[in-house]
Amino acid sequence: MVEKGLEMFFEVFLSKESVFFDKRVLQSSYTPETIPHREEQAKQIATVLAPVLKGDKPSNIFIYGKTGTGKTLTTKHTTQKLMEIASREKISLKILYVNCKLKRSADTEYRLIAQLATELGKSIPPTGLPTEEVYKAFLRALNKQKQNYILILDEIDQLVNKTGDNALYNLTRINEEIESQISLIGISNDIMFVDKLDPRVRSSLSEEEIVFPPYNALQIQSILKQRADIAFNKDVLQQGVIEKCAAYAARDHGDARRALELLRVAGEITDRKNSKKITTEHIDEAEEKIDRDRIIDIVTTQPKQYHLVLYSILSLQPGRGSSIFTGEVYDLYKSLCSKTNTSTLTQRRVSDIISEFDMLGIVNAKVISKGRYGRTRNISIEIPAAILPRVKTILEESVHV
Repeated sequence: MVEKGLEMFFEVFLSKESVFFDKRVLQSSYTPETIPHREEQAKQIATVLAPVLKGDKPSNIFIYGKTGTGKTLTTKHTTQKLMEIASREKISLKILYVNCKLKRSADTEYRLIAQLATELGKSIPPTGLPTEEVYKAFLRALNKQKQNYILILDEIDQLVNKTGDNALYNLTRINEEIESQISLIGISNDIMFVDKLDPRVRSSLSEEEIVFPPYNALQIQSILKQRADIAFNKDVLQQGVIEKCAAYAARDHGDARRALELLRVAGEITDRKNSKKITTEHIDEAEEKIDRDRIIDIVTTQPKQYHLVLYSILSLQPGRGSSIFTGEVYDLYKSLCSKTNTSTLTQRRVSDIISEFDMLGIVNAKVISKGRYGRTRNISIEIPAAILPRVKTILEESVHV
């Protein structure tokens, strides 16, 4: 009976008309032919990288700006055009891209260098070799063909948070050991990230800096209209839908990625309800669903130390509204580390983790002055009350308290 019911469900689904024409256009992996409102930043990247076409080593670039401001999209688009010219002119060039947020790519220095070596044709086991041996294999791969390399490290702050800046230091110095030439492009959502680096790494990485400002509501509207024209069937968008999406995203620091996700999820909700038009009410539903899913996803994927810090905050402030201070969080965190036989981070590192939670929208951490006693953070929880119990359960299972 169950099988028959499922079969009928899928048959009905196939026969239904969707509001979508090409849903992929609204996904973050999609690269459009043109990237509106980022012409200036694309030209800046192109200007720095252009010398590679004459065999010279370009400067390293550090690109920063908030989430959804087009950093990755513009960088990939510009380097793709550069690669097309290099291929046409028979100029030897290789572009390597690593998303440092992906656990299996860059959660250790070993894995990062092993992945880079693998992309250059060297087979490296996922574990087992001394890190020095992995570096040697990577250097041999780089020297196999004398050419220019451009290495894009997306979400580079995640790499440093997980492994420290040793890997970054070695990569910025690698040209001293190879006949080829390698240039780095670091991309970060954290505008304060460079300030946390060792001065030697900072000066090497930030030879050129490019800032991506947030999109305003009108710019997001034009991006949404460009994508919606391709993504949806004709006349399925109710008047005001694009504007509402843009308004939500402008409120969230000009995050175009979020606006596109809102539009996509609203379309999926419309299809599930067998509606013919996407309405502003569907946008509201999508907003609520995305917030809920995003927070659960963020919490689930954080390392144990992050879980201990967040659990400390939730334990001190079980509901939303009241505030606590960094020192209180650190005291409880140390106690939890002792109970769970976990190594204890410094108060400064815990303060950095709280800053990351603030950037992710999980907490609000305002820096306040205590006069001659220095500064602290006034912390309050931003997680919706409806999912707080589920978040706490995830943390309890992780830290075993």
